[in-house]
Amino acid sequence: MDIIYLHDLKIECVIGIWEWERRIKQTVILDLDMATDIRRAAATDHIDDTLNYKAVAKRIIQFVGDSQFQLVETMAEKVAEILLAEFKLKWARVRINKRGAVRGAGDVGVIIERGEK
Repeated sequence: MDIIYLHDLKIECVIGIWEWERRIKQTVILDLDMATDIRRAAATDHIDDTLNYKAVAKRIIQFVGDSQFQLVETMAEKVAEILLAEFKLKWARVRINKRGAVRGAGDVGVIIERGEK
């Protein structure tokens, strides 16, 4: 299994359960690890034969930026669904960091894995 990754993707969105969080945009940071077979792309050296991480980034930025989830767990699940369905991946790991959500903690968030390794 080969992994194409997209890490430290910062997106502004509405996220949270508290009333004040529903009125502002906060930054979430996504790390995406996506399983795919890169052998054909390596042989042809052509973008059409691989997972286009720019297309992934554009789609996820649009989706998360337009979302208004209460929980990062829900956001992570929906992002994983998009990756598996729209980009035809067999497996994906989604890490969402809601930095600053807990005073004194550097990072707070969730990591999920979906699909089959």
